[in-house]
Amino acid sequence: MRRASTPGDGRSTGGRETGATADASGGDGALPAVSPTEQADPAKQPRTVEEARAFVREVIADPELVGAGAVRATPYESDPSSWAALGENCVWQRQALPDDVLATLTRHFTVPSGSGKGSVRLSATVTVHRTALDAAWEQAGMLEEAAGCPEQTLQQGERLTDLASTAVAWGENGNVTSDDSLSETGRCVSDTRGGPYHYSWTQSTFGSVVVSASVCGGQKSTAKEVEVAAMMLVRVQDAIGGPTGSGSASPEPAPSSPGATAKDAKGGE
Repeated sequence: MRRASTPGDGRSTGGRETGATADASGGDGALPAVSPTEQADPAKQPRTVEEARAFVREVIADPELVGAGAVRATPYESDPSSWAALGENCVWQRQALPDDVLATLTRHFTVPSGSGKGSVRLSATVTVHRTALDAAWEQAGMLEEAAGCPEQTLQQGERLTDLASTAVAWGENGNVTSDDSLSETGRCVSDTRGGPYHYSWTQSTFGSVVVSASVCGGQKSTAKEVEVAAMMLVRVQDAIGGPTGSGSASPEPAPSSPGATAKDAKGGE
């Protein structure tokens, strides 16, 4: 399961809020903005397709990271030469990687449900863009998709409904770990696995890297996708992070148009 995301304007469509963030200057329940203590070091970030593919496999979730009881689903990994894009008809389709993406990979797992009865499906995705601005455009694209498609088809017989999204920038609502973070909740329905079940998804950026995880199954949130995404983000930060002010501060080229790009992070095959 996956898609694209970045900075977007807050708006509401059909009861689904997108781009909604707390006022860092002191709105109700808002936390004060903080200065980042760590940033992505451009000198450490993957620059070639080969480097990016190796990096993705180094930081993406595996059964050990997901936790006790996690097993590989079938299929386990997506085709690394393509990603899923959301069409104007709100249906996800596999497409060749765009020029701004060096590498991407999605893994699928089956994990025990929080209630101890049955299991849920968890998907984890890592994408490496050419620049941090390209990663930001992915975040922006995700917000646009959320506004335009509150119901989406992952593949034949698998659907997401009642989707609602929020976005939180660094320093807002206690976010001190990623450059930008998105989350989405709703319901997932499958012709073979039944439903509707609880669905939740989270995605964060750090430098040119985007990590995301989603869960489908059970009757309530387990926050498992949040834990998995956070642990992948720690791996990313350990690999390419540095103290604020370290590394090159050279400007990056302007990103290409965000278009209709998206990805597997949502849990589709």
